[in-house]
Amino acid sequence: MHIHSTSRTIFIFLLMGLCGRAAAQQRPDTAMATHNLDEVIVHENRLAAPLKAANRNITIISRRQIDALAVTSINEVLAFVPGLDVRQRGPGGVQADIGIDGGTFDQTLVLLNGIKITDPQTGHNMMNLPVDLNDVDHIEVLRGAAARVYGINALNGAINIITRQPKETGAVVRANAGSSFKKDEKNKLYSGYGIGATGTLMTGNAGQSLSLSANSGNGYRYNTAYDNYRAFYQGAFQPSANHDIRALAGFVKNSYGANGFYAAPGDKESEESVKTFLAAVSDKIQISKKWEMTPRVSYRYTEDNYLYVKQNKAGANLHDNNIVDVELNNRFETAIGSFGAGAEARYEAINSNNLGIHERTNIGIYGEYKSKADKRFSFSVGGYLNYNSAYGWQFFPGADAGFNLTSDLKLYANIGTAQRLPTYTDLYYKSPAILGNANLGVEKATYMEAGIRKYSGKFSYSGSVFYRQISDFIDYVKDSLPQPWQPQNFQRADTKGFSLQTGYATTFASGVFNSFAANAGYNYLSPSFKGDDNRKKISRYVIESLRHQLTAGVRASLLQHWMVSATARYNMRINYKDYTVVDARIAYQQSRFQVYADANNLLDVTYVEAGAVPMPGRWITLGGSVKF
Repeated sequence: MHIHSTSRTIFIFLLMGLCGRAAAQQRPDTAMATHNLDEVIVHENRLAAPLKAANRNITIISRRQIDALAVTSINEVLAFVPGLDVRQRGPGGVQADIGIDGGTFDQTLVLLNGIKITDPQTGHNMMNLPVDLNDVDHIEVLRGAAARVYGINALNGAINIITRQPKETGAVVRANAGSSFKKDEKNKLYSGYGIGATGTLMTGNAGQSLSLSANSGNGYRYNTAYDNYRAFYQGAFQPSANHDIRALAGFVKNSYGANGFYAAPGDKESEESVKTFLAAVSDKIQISKKWEMTPRVSYRYTEDNYLYVKQNKAGANLHDNNIVDVELNNRFETAIGSFGAGAEARYEAINSNNLGIHERTNIGIYGEYKSKADKRFSFSVGGYLNYNSAYGWQFFPGADAGFNLTSDLKLYANIGTAQRLPTYTDLYYKSPAILGNANLGVEKATYMEAGIRKYSGKFSYSGSVFYRQISDFIDYVKDSLPQPWQPQNFQRADTKGFSLQTGYATTFASGVFNSFAANAGYNYLSPSFKGDDNRKKISRYVIESLRHQLTAGVRASLLQHWMVSATARYNMRINYKDYTVVDARIAYQQSRFQVYADANNLLDVTYVEAGAVPMPGRWITLGGSVKF
């Protein structure tokens, strides 16, 4: 490893006996209770259940954990989850590609309150969300092929972002500003700011909220300035005891200089603007004591405008995407267990000056059975039958089982299958650097995992091993450096790996310290490629996954109102140098306001997460919020 001595000293300090899966962070004057993680409801589409009942590798990032991190975007939060490869192209959540356990960004399914955000044009846009980090209640990360749970495109897993629900009438105003204290070519400090406000209104059996935010900055190197604007509304209505209606609507405009994002070094003057509108409505209907039905309809529109040379509008790529998704989910409780069943229909269309005009329809039918709760043993089994207008019929089964050794120590195992449809970029994109392939087939995955976990009490830990096999893997390849990249289906991509997480949290009845928590996680991957042509071609994705990933953090609340935290991330990517990033936060909080100071990349490390885009160096941010 090439960590310099200062970095190594700090990193070892963070790990010395202070390892742990972080318990939920809380206000400094609140007792810390790690067992609450067991009670968090995992929001699957049909058979939602407490985390302790799950027989798969699921990580919950709570609101209190988020508040303790030196972060300003959802992308930055996810970078602290072992197994997630978050490849950012800039600060402030400008853009990020997220892979799970060595998979590509197109193989990850992102959901917002269970609504699929998968972009048929490209996975580069999947994190262009209308939700500000302050709108998030918690995040669920499900690792492994999960077609029977979420449908198509959950090839390597899913990330479900759950928003805060209105609870009381009020408002919160927040602001932050930061800088690297380095100067641009015009002798101006590189800096950025964020402002936002959220208002909630409770009237009778209805709760509504509206959140507005703006983030802007001149970047951290040439042509990396950004402007990000979000508006997000959600409402919960209960007209009767048998109906729970939920509605949301959001808009985000994300514009940024894209220097080096896709075709370095020639794209130094490139620029991109991505606009996304999302709306959805659902109704949880209690048909009877044993039958719960949830219909849902959602619509998503994305406009992606990319300019290779912004000054003269050269190399313009304009893509308009429309996605309509209709779902019907059912849950039946019986004497022998729970049954989930339903169907969904999804329509995707694109109008692009580069990719052309295309559309496709996807229909899915799914069913699942979960055994009745037992003190020791539980299992579930199900499948997803899928029809796609371009690729025909496919069936994807899966099963899981768990055995409680004690009341809080569980063994589990699961096997799952899934598919990923080629994006329109994979199929039709044309440029000097990339040539699409209209003959691509779908990727298919089989995933097997076994693990153990303990979440309750002051000390928690988990460990798992997995094996994943992807057939017809889509990789971008070429025979020699001057040639353009082209996606092709190859025979097989295999990945083996294991993950370890551990944590400790405690509270103190008196004294300077009120609570203390520490956490650490390690993820190891061993990918291999079984394609006959692999030895002859240059690969874009197969050789870029993380080999070693280590995260650690400590957090303490003291003097009733203060909180201090420090986190570290160590990554060793295949065919790239390793690096360590250390962040820290100090915060002061009262019941109506809080202020904080963040130091990101404290050691000012130079590193790259995606392509040829160097990430920002040391960055200092001051921020706060006021509650009315």
